[in-house]
Amino acid sequence: MALTQLFIHPLKSCRGQAVAEASVTLQGLADDRVWLVVRPDGSQITARTHPRLVQVEAAGSGEGGWQFSAPGQALLATDTARFQQPHRAQVWKSEFTALSGDDAADAWFSQWLGEPVQLLWLGQTTRRYKDGETPLSFADGAPFLLISQASLDDLNQRLAAPVSMRQFRPNLVVDDAFAFEEDEWQRIRIGEVEFEVASRCTRCIFTTIDPDSAVPHPDKQPLATLIGYRRLEEGVCFGVNLVARNSGVLRVGDEVEVLESRLAFD
Repeated sequence: MALTQLFIHPLKSCRGQAVAEASVTLQGLADDRVWLVVRPDGSQITARTHPRLVQVEAAGSGEGGWQFSAPGQALLATDTARFQQPHRAQVWKSEFTALSGDDAADAWFSQWLGEPVQLLWLGQTTRRYKDGETPLSFADGAPFLLISQASLDDLNQRLAAPVSMRQFRPNLVVDDAFAFEEDEWQRIRIGEVEFEVASRCTRCIFTTIDPDSAVPHPDKQPLATLIGYRRLEEGVCFGVNLVARNSGVLRVGDEVEVLESRLAFD
């Protein structure tokens, strides 16, 4: 079994970047979900309510520099050095402090989304922890999301129009697994990094938004199909959330080893 794809989403809800390698920190892949668009009160804005966010591309340009682009918008260039003002941030029920400070960036995103918003940077170190222990970026509830290609293939066999892995916004994609085998994993190693499987990932209306056009599917696919056969105890699940037990570097092609599993697969 091998790691076949790596994705980083620098801005929460933005277009994902496929990369060949990525550094692993305890809070997630380096530069993953380190930017967040918020309302004036600090509450998160995501593509669940503002689908146009999926068309924004974010890219680091070295030494703290970042560029944001969107169709029909002038390129936005900013720098983390401008983000010095502590600002309330809220991701779901989690409240913590992030950093604001670039009025031009706030104006750019306000124009794109059609309402007053602000851009926040996570900072050099996060002030957000899950259960007081696991450091988190602006991600929903876990540092990493993994999906197997077999699980996507299983879903696509049930759909009239197949969807891509990008629809589910994973960080890690693996092949040569059975469909939904990842549900049973408890501990795995990818290359030099060991992970614990924290939970299955529950899915929502976000999965129905086309990652290119930002248009929600009129029949709420693929979520409607997932509801029909992937409704588990905790919700409608697709993929698993991971916590890293050490830092390191992941590379596409790294071997994936299952160290502990609830079930045996031969």
